[in-house]
Amino acid sequence: MGLLGTGMLLTFTEVAPEHELDFNEWYNREHIDERVFMPGFRRARRYVAADPATRVKYFASYETGTVQDLCAPEYMKLLGDQSDWSKRVMARFTHFDRLTLACTVDLAHGISGATGLARFFPPDEAKQDLREILRDRVLPELASRPGMHGAVLLENDLEVVAVGLRAQGKPVPDDLRQEWVVLLDGSSPSIVGAALDAGFGDDRLADHGVASAAVDLGRYALVFGNHR
Repeated sequence: MGLLGTGMLLTFTEVAPEHELDFNEWYNREHIDERVFMPGFRRARRYVAADPATRVKYFASYETGTVQDLCAPEYMKLLGDQSDWSKRVMARFTHFDRLTLACTVDLAHGISGATGLARFFPPDEAKQDLREILRDRVLPELASRPGMHGAVLLENDLEVVAVGLRAQGKPVPDDLRQEWVVLLDGSSPSIVGAALDAGFGDDRLADHGVASAAVDLGRYALVFGNHR
């Protein structure tokens, strides 16, 4: 079974070490469950970095029916009505990054214990060719490796980003660029790490405008998840 929709919210977070216990308890006991039952949301999972080279320690994925669910008026309203626990934890974030993405290639197969991420900015002129090479060659090859359970391509929807920024009273940057994320599921961090290296190492995609040095790679282990 693939993803439970074509939309996905990814969040990347960190807190100071002295606040991690409260942060993890909040995420596992309140936040994931709360988000899963919001309109349009289907399933949520959260992960912790599995090696020191991964740039951000925690990330979470939230599957939605469509990416437009992530800028729906009801959802925007609910974001402004946070619990006291949420307000306390969120005020302590030392890093927060949020992407609202549409899934354009879905080769997912269930839920795995580890996930690898590749984040990059595709050149506008190369997007169509790059999407095709990922869909037809790279992702099927990675998903079929021993111990691998799936691969998806996610593309940040800038219109949804803009709606979210305006709802928070923030300006939309003139230089806003579309980021892509490849998400790989596998049995262990080492397995997904090897798949990331095979797919994005040695400048494999350089002819399509994506140099290996410009790709942010991360290996993560599953912490907790829930679904409707």
